[in-house]
Amino acid sequence: MKGLFVDTAGWVACADAAEPAHSKAVAGMDTWLQEGGVLITTDYVADETLTLLRVRFGLGTAEAWWQQVDGSPRLRWEYIGLARADKARGVFFRHRDKEYSFTDCTSFVVMRELKLREVLTTDHHFTQAGFVTLPN
Repeated sequence: MKGLFVDTAGWVACADAAEPAHSKAVAGMDTWLQEGGVLITTDYVADETLTLLRVRFGLGTAEAWWQQVDGSPRLRWEYIGLARADKARGVFFRHRDKEYSFTDCTSFVVMRELKLREVLTTDHHFTQAGFVTLPN
């Protein structure tokens, strides 16, 4: 299985046609799926994405996004849970020179556990953490 992690910024870039990276993000996701890859995200990323879409565009847009991803056979959900949250707290407090969000840290933990290198995002924190970002 070829997995592509999708971060909040990646979901939003795909959902918002006004985002500068919109076309490249959609093309990157489409290409990944056409090549037989699977998308991977977490419950924490979904929390952030739903909230951001609601704040920017309203509840209808957030609901439409959820209906599109919920139950998709091309999307694998990873749940954070206590063990991953504990590891993420370690990352969060260890990197005092970075401005990583806690959700970023949970994503880093999942990506490292699953040995994922690539992430669909416009968030530079993933590059700082050593991952390859799409679109690049």
